[in-house]
Amino acid sequence: MENPVCMKIKLENIVIVLNEPHFPENIGAAARAAKNMGIKRLELVNPIDCDLPRILKMATHGAEDVVSAMKVHNNLEEALAPFGYVVGTTARVGSNRQSVRDAAQAARELIDISQENQVAILFGTESRGLANEHLKHCDLLVTIPTADFSSINLAQSVMITAYEIFRAASEQKEVFLPRLADKRELEGMYRHLEETLVKINFINPENPDYWMMNIRKFFSRLNLRGRDIRIIRGICRQIDWYCHKRKV
Repeated sequence: MENPVCMKIKLENIVIVLNEPHFPENIGAAARAAKNMGIKRLELVNPIDCDLPRILKMATHGAEDVVSAMKVHNNLEEALAPFGYVVGTTARVGSNRQSVRDAAQAARELIDISQENQVAILFGTESRGLANEHLKHCDLLVTIPTADFSSINLAQSVMITAYEIFRAASEQKEVFLPRLADKRELEGMYRHLEETLVKINFINPENPDYWMMNIRKFFSRLNLRGRDIRIIRGICRQIDWYCHKRKV
């Protein structure tokens, strides 16, 4: 095993992901905020309006490179597939919104994770934020404490979160963490696991997503690696084989 070394956040591995943003001005302002804090990668998922001149007007000349390199995806699962770790942002808390940190705490946790992993900082829509259905993709949730009025503009949320990441980037921590499984690997495992658990009647086939949410929460706390995914899927294949043998 490699010896631990002093590390700080690798900003080049941090990506701001906006899910279904409504207004081009918010996209441009988010690009500017990210660039201000040293984050040069921005990705959009199914934007409602992607008017480039309006985006560039808010991004200003300083963030034109972020906008020109910006990726646009059709759906969230496709966008998050390459990432080993996803941080979701939310103003709400509840039974489905556990493992919540403030932005400063979350940023410190990214010091070790960002070394060998692509990290997505996921923001929801201006009107609703992230829905419960999006939370299954998140390994950690971040909230920004406020007074009586909890709603913060999308670009402001990006700025505050990116600022805390930038601050943490100046800190150093002695750690070692290998590459985590990316979302493509994890989603394949979850689909395989769901099929197997339905087959052995461990989860209700009428509403598997409800039961799988708790399983996803459990595994998200473990920071699974690629070899862990292979072990779990191997167990599923063995269960599938045994179930087929019993039927025969």
